[in-house]
Amino acid sequence: MAVTLAQRYPVELISVDAAQVYRGLDVGTAKPGKDLQARVPHGLIDVCEPSDTFSVADYCATAEVLIGKAHAKGRIPLLVGGSSFYFSMLENGLGALPPADPEFRAKLTYKAKRVGWPVLHQELDALDPASAARIERHDAQRIQRALEINRLTGEPVPRGSPGGGIGSAMALTKMALAYTDRAALHRILAVRFKTMLDEGLVAEVEGLRRLPGVKKDCVAMRSVGYRQVWRYLDGEIDCAAMCAEAIAATRQLAKRQLTWLRRSGGMVWFSANEPRVSEVVATYTQVKLSPWLNN
Repeated sequence: MAVTLAQRYPVELISVDAAQVYRGLDVGTAKPGKDLQARVPHGLIDVCEPSDTFSVADYCATAEVLIGKAHAKGRIPLLVGGSSFYFSMLENGLGALPPADPEFRAKLTYKAKRVGWPVLHQELDALDPASAARIERHDAQRIQRALEINRLTGEPVPRGSPGGGIGSAMALTKMALAYTDRAALHRILAVRFKTMLDEGLVAEVEGLRRLPGVKKDCVAMRSVGYRQVWRYLDGEIDCAAMCAEAIAATRQLAKRQLTWLRRSGGMVWFSANEPRVSEVVATYTQVKLSPWLNN
């Protein structure tokens, strides 16, 4: 959909995907192919190594630079992707979030190995119920960061500072393209993961495991699909269990995305079930852009 719009209108594509920022995570993130990226450039894809940690603060800072460059060229930024937390922080502002504390994180990781992340999720719920309600009980990365912020600041995780994000500086048009039929969505997600296996997801993870500094607990390897394949390669689960766990995790991710979209104000919805949805969205976009295009 984004590529269709980029071929018709003066827009610059900027990815809003927490995993596509990492080089080498291609199949499992459904990253646009090199040929497509050559024809239609995508910002914030392949910007760091899979052994790195690219935080939401890093994302927002880089995205704001790219947005500014697009405006300087007289073009319109088109933010594309499904990482709702990243988009929310970019839109609303990060607030005064402290930097990562390696010592504290190491202690949390050690404790999680003993008692499990669901127990740490319970601790977060006692400290910061609002954050716990937004975070899935097995989401190690977000549980860790939320506990870190709570412990270091003595305050709950801020939802974003009013006036601190791009939403206060420019007009936003927010469009949601979604399958609202849950049964159809589940079928599509299952086929999607199996297609990734056919395209070489296991071999991709095998290659990533051989890279210096890439470990099971790296942020990149916690992404949906990658962590399940890693467990399979470690011999912890068989192929059938890997597929079942990855598809279930993808369903949970989709559910969280849809929940966020429904709660996000000002969203314009389009049904992915609609056969002519590309034309519908393109027509809507032309109407929204017409005052700017005419000038």
